[in-house]
Amino acid sequence: MSVPEPKPVESPAAAVDDLVPAAATGVLTIDLDALAANWRKLEKTAVPAECAGVIKADAYGCGIPQVARTLAAAGCKTFFVATLSEAKVARTALPDSAALYVLDGFFQNTGEDYAAINCRPVIGDLNELAEWDMFCRRTGWKGGAAIHVDTGMNRLGFTPTDAQGMIPRIQSGDHGITLIMSHLASAEQLNSPSNARQLSLFREVASVFTGVPAALAASSGIFLGAAFQFDMVRPGAALYGINPTPEADNPMQPVAEIKARIVQLRDLARGDTVGYGGTWTARRPTKIAILSAGYADGYFRAASSNDGTRGADVVIAGQRCPVAGRVSMDLIAVDVTDLPPKAARRGHFATLLGEGITVDELAHHFGTIGYEVMTNLGRRYHRIYKGGTAAAES
Repeated sequence: MSVPEPKPVESPAAAVDDLVPAAATGVLTIDLDALAANWRKLEKTAVPAECAGVIKADAYGCGIPQVARTLAAAGCKTFFVATLSEAKVARTALPDSAALYVLDGFFQNTGEDYAAINCRPVIGDLNELAEWDMFCRRTGWKGGAAIHVDTGMNRLGFTPTDAQGMIPRIQSGDHGITLIMSHLASAEQLNSPSNARQLSLFREVASVFTGVPAALAASSGIFLGAAFQFDMVRPGAALYGINPTPEADNPMQPVAEIKARIVQLRDLARGDTVGYGGTWTARRPTKIAILSAGYADGYFRAASSNDGTRGADVVIAGQRCPVAGRVSMDLIAVDVTDLPPKAARRGHFATLLGEGITVDELAHHFGTIGYEVMTNLGRRYHRIYKGGTAAAES
């Protein structure tokens, strides 16, 4: 299935529905002004540390080019992606002066690709470092690289001992290291003892990298306080409206809204069942709306309901309506019995995300986290970018 080109909304006041083709079964709207506001809030929270932007996984499902341009226009100067292929997309949208790091490490024989787009690998072990050094000596490339130190995640990164073994290199001057970083394992848990342990270990290692900027905190880590912020913070999830402080109210603005079209309305008798397996039974004469979205669009099957468990809600005509039965690949059934007559109409839209339904609420119903919700936003939605300089350039 071909994916329609995203349509920009040049003003927040523009009527979104007027830009939706009649054939569009669903709409994903990205609010770039909210994205920029979230970055500015995080930047202010982290002052005097630099605030970077993580735009991996297609900018958490929101589109790397549009998000990169918006953040750069807001003042962001450093960006992180996961892979070299993502870096190639990001570089086309960023100014040449922007620093661009690739988190997933350096692979042998890829140095020319890094140099071609002026991006920097995040190096996490001695083999990668040797391969990077070999490329730099052979070509004279001086684009720089980050060093990732594992302080407790046990995923990527040098051991602290190996990192401290680089002291002679740092003292030599022209070492080519532009950043030292680590990653917190439990930053969203304010009282996790691992936060203090990782902070102490990272502070010790970073202290020997004299003159090299240090970065430890991602989204949640920013809110652990100034001690965790070092020279740079690198938020990702919080930029896109996911709550970085799950033990408190969400300080971020929502960025994404999803709507699905009502394709049919059905009247059920008491005792009729809905969907695969007949797991949901009408307990009264019931009106059902069938929506044109499903788990192929990133609306997880776990949001289903049955006779014993309520599932997720959608919003129709300003009122919450519960999912009825199992979410299928392309369709969702919703109980609209309690809406006013004719409030739900064929061809109108129901809101799956937005109008009070947050990413984190959906994640709860999906049995996952907001990160997975955002990075699974379906490609079948008609995309609209609202606000921001990137919208005009889409």
